Amino acid sequence: MDTLTGTGTPTGAGYGTGRVLRVNGPLVEAEGVAGTAMYDLVELGEARLPGEVVAIRDTVVTVQAYEYTGGLAPGMPVRPLGRPLSAALGPGLLGGVFDGLLRPLADAGPWLEPGAAGRRSGGPARRWEYVPLAADGDLVAPGDILGEIRDAGPVPVRVLVPPGCKGTVARPVAAGRHPEDAVVATVVGTDAGTDAGTDADTDAGTDAGTVVGTDAGTDVRMTTHWPVRTPRPVRGRRDAGRALHTGQRVIDLLFPVALGSTVAVPGGFGTGKTVLLQQIAKWCDADVIVYVGCGERGNEMADVIEEFGALTDPRTGGRLADRTVIVANTSNMPMMAREASVYTGVTVAEYFRDMGLDVVVIADSTSRWAEALREFASRTGALPAEEGYPAGLASAIAAFYERAGAVTTLGGRPGSVTVIGAVSPPGGDMAEPVTAHTQRFVRCLWTLDRDLAYARHYPAVSWAESFSRDAGTIGAHHADTDDPDWPARRARVAEVLAEADRLADLVDLVGITALPAQERVSVLAGRLVREGVLQQSALSARDAYSGPEKTAALAEAVLAVIARCRELADAGVPPARIEEADFSPVLRAREEAGPQDAAKAGELGAAMLARLAEVS
Repeated sequence: MDTLTGTGTPTGAGYGTGRVLRVNGPLVEAEGVAGTAMYDLVELGEARLPGEVVAIRDTVVTVQAYEYTGGLAPGMPVRPLGRPLSAALGPGLLGGVFDGLLRPLADAGPWLEPGAAGRRSGGPARRWEYVPLAADGDLVAPGDILGEIRDAGPVPVRVLVPPGCKGTVARPVAAGRHPEDAVVATVVGTDAGTDAGTDADTDAGTDAGTVVGTDAGTDVRMTTHWPVRTPRPVRGRRDAGRALHTGQRVIDLLFPVALGSTVAVPGGFGTGKTVLLQQIAKWCDADVIVYVGCGERGNEMADVIEEFGALTDPRTGGRLADRTVIVANTSNMPMMAREASVYTGVTVAEYFRDMGLDVVVIADSTSRWAEALREFASRTGALPAEEGYPAGLASAIAAFYERAGAVTTLGGRPGSVTVIGAVSPPGGDMAEPVTAHTQRFVRCLWTLDRDLAYARHYPAVSWAESFSRDAGTIGAHHADTDDPDWPARRARVAEVLAEADRLADLVDLVGITALPAQERVSVLAGRLVREGVLQQSALSARDAYSGPEKTAALAEAVLAVIARCRELADAGVPPARIEEADFSPVLRAREEAGPQDAAKAGELGAAMLARLAEVS
């Protein structure tokens, strides 16, 4: 089966075979491709390289090729497929590694050769343990569950009624092992529906091979196909309130992100961007992780794949990789497949979201994706905008992040897609177009600071240049449910850091001894918060992950110590005596307390307070 279209027929019915006119890297111009439309797939040359129509002018179509075009020459055939670029969605995604078009890289052979990775190998399709949950004669609507695939991963992988399809279940297959392209049920009495956008989504899914409608009903297969540039429909959006817990204190305490929200992580070279994203992928409490390596170096992706395969999932006890989908499209792979990889990743996320799961998409990095857009735009002769990027860059970035959200699925289940996109500004220039436009469209910004990284303060998230527009709703949710003190605690920590930053330049100018006692305590307070709470080692067995209780306990312990220091200064104790105190109990609490050990953090904070009682 063709993994891009879900069909074994190479040429669309009613379409004419054209010929190549010009080849300019990934840009190919062809003529004679009658009946093709924008964003339709075509196959180029004898190797049948996949490409997508991006412009039509009279009888000439412009195609962006998704594989290396070396050897492709004018006069070679162009075969239209009559359907958009689509992803195969079904069992086998969890724990898998795929290229930018969601073609499996395992056992792919020489996949970098032209045409080598266009289809699955001719071996037998894998069989999966399927359990039907809808009986013969049941009435079903879009999004309803027809059955579950029990051996596809640690989370339930469900077969759903496709959008626009409703009626009565007929001929459900028996429980047992079935191939991935098996028809699991037929829905009789299919109705395309009248909701806004439903007709379009239904047509898109049918074109991609999702369902096959006949007079006898609509066949629903275990594996569906969906156009990657078309968002999967939902019943409606929900207000985001619950936080995505990442296990990284600087994020969970100061710049939290809600489930279904969006985050940008800009940072220059060496600021720890990839390590931070890997930490979030390892420890966040999402059900499924979709990690998109978009144009990054091959050795970094190799490290991701190796680490995920070796790590134990704290939620299931199995491998972390078993609930992760990795889209590996590194910088040595075809440039335009990099452009498609972010859409492929978010389409996979929407597939699991529709099952009622919380999914996190990590795109590392969106700057490489934007560079692919810029390179292709220059080849097509598009009018360049700032720094050579296409004029539609802002719209493309917005459209990508808009596919995040907390939703009510067609089946009535809550689900979410949270998008975290890394940004790699050249030379650390935060005013460059990709960074500037991305900040306009995201809810949270975790800016990585070069000075913090060079000072070996990790994660190097700048508390002065980052923000979270979700903090208010998340604080209200915490106050109503599990942690009433969360909003006040966050405000107090932020106030300490802001005051310490305000005094930093003054200290450099006149020296610490020239400051009044309370301001010297404020400088000390900033150091205690930075070293005792915000620093966190990704290599520590005890502190790589910090549970909500431990994070709260550490922050409360440090704030209590700061309050005691202020009391001493007000009582006339010389600030030098306060600064000379041994603060090691509270500073080493993050390493001595386990990931969930709030009690130990509290004990060490109390020990520090007892030590301060002796200062006079």
